[in-house]
Amino acid sequence: MAKSKLSIKPLADRVIVKPAAAEEKTAGGIIIPDTAKEKPQRGTVVAAGPGKKDEPVSVKVGDTVLYGKYSGTEISLEGDDYLIMRESDILAVI
Repeated sequence: MAKSKLSIKPLADRVIVKPAAAEEKTAGGIIIPDTAKEKPQRGTVVAAGPGKKDEPVSVKVGDTVLYGKYSGTEISLEGDDYLIMRESDILAVI
């Protein structure tokens, strides 16, 4: 497992992801209000568990990943919001 600054350590194949900020404007320049913003589906891995017995985790700290819209569990640590999810919920590494 790679070192992280968080005081929490994910177990097995779990990964902690810091979601990217939601878009503030559309491509046409229209400002999106907070109530209409969609949840981001992209984020950065900040911690990763060691993996299962015969399956090590393939993502590493610092990777930018895409995940499903409703993947993971939202947690708040040290004033920041994170998602904790299984590695299988990650769709791709960018």
